[in-house]
Amino acid sequence: MGVEAVLADGRLYQGLNALRKDNTGYDLKDLFVGAEGTLGIITAATLKLFPKPEAQETAVCSVDDPAKALELFALMRERAGSRLTAFELMPRFGIDLQLKHGMLARDPTAGKAPWYALVEVSRPRGGTPGTLESALEQALAAGLVSDASIALSEADRTLMWAAREQMSEVQSKEGASIKHDISVPTAAIPQMIAEGTAAAERVMPGIRPCPFGHLGDGNLHFNFSQPVTMDGKAFMAREREVNDAVYDVVLKLHGSVSAEHGIGQLKSDLLRRVKDPVALELMRSIKQALDPNGILNPGKVLGTPG
Repeated sequence: MGVEAVLADGRLYQGLNALRKDNTGYDLKDLFVGAEGTLGIITAATLKLFPKPEAQETAVCSVDDPAKALELFALMRERAGSRLTAFELMPRFGIDLQLKHGMLARDPTAGKAPWYALVEVSRPRGGTPGTLESALEQALAAGLVSDASIALSEADRTLMWAAREQMSEVQSKEGASIKHDISVPTAAIPQMIAEGTAAAERVMPGIRPCPFGHLGDGNLHFNFSQPVTMDGKAFMAREREVNDAVYDVVLKLHGSVSAEHGIGQLKSDLLRRVKDPVALELMRSIKQALDPNGILNPGKVLGTPG
């Protein structure tokens, strides 16, 4: 809700605001949050805390395609409201890789399906259990879900989350991978997956897509594993071509080429290619005003001056 930050000239910005509403000029904290240390060093923050849930209800749901997953998300949000605290999309390909490389003790799904949604509903203290199960019964009746596996223990829940959290890691065991951290409007997720996959396959036939992530936020880790018969180095040599194909679809859908992981040095050239020129000019002006000597995390986000 607020931050304190040390500026490049040593001054201390004191913005530890705990107010939910404060319309007294520019919202300066958002300049520092996400700036990767290029505008100031955050030394303190004001946070809003929420009560710890009494329990979580967790399930892995089998769905035919991302469009069905999106419909399931809408249903779960309608039924659970703010208690819906996770909705993650996962492909069968990623589950199979984890089983192949021994990263899962057993398959956490109810059976083979092209896609899965990891759904979690948090129950507040005094809340009534059964929200997730009731909603899944409705989803099954509506044909949104073909099957579901509900966690009956904390061990079950841990296994389900491991399948999601290991999705990126397992690709390194399978070989080389090209990764993207993108976001699009939530309603465009199915289109992003279909068109982004097709675009990458046109560049490199046999490429193996592994898109997964936070469907409720419109954020996908749009990853690809090397073709089975292709050398890893040869695959990575064409990373720029695959990136361009994917990012063309992202921009067409009015999305972002960096949803969570920032820009750093790796994407500074990309930022200059895709960002609105006026936005880039404003960002450079802010950087110049707050750090005229370029001493804060130099070369990051906007790249090296000149």
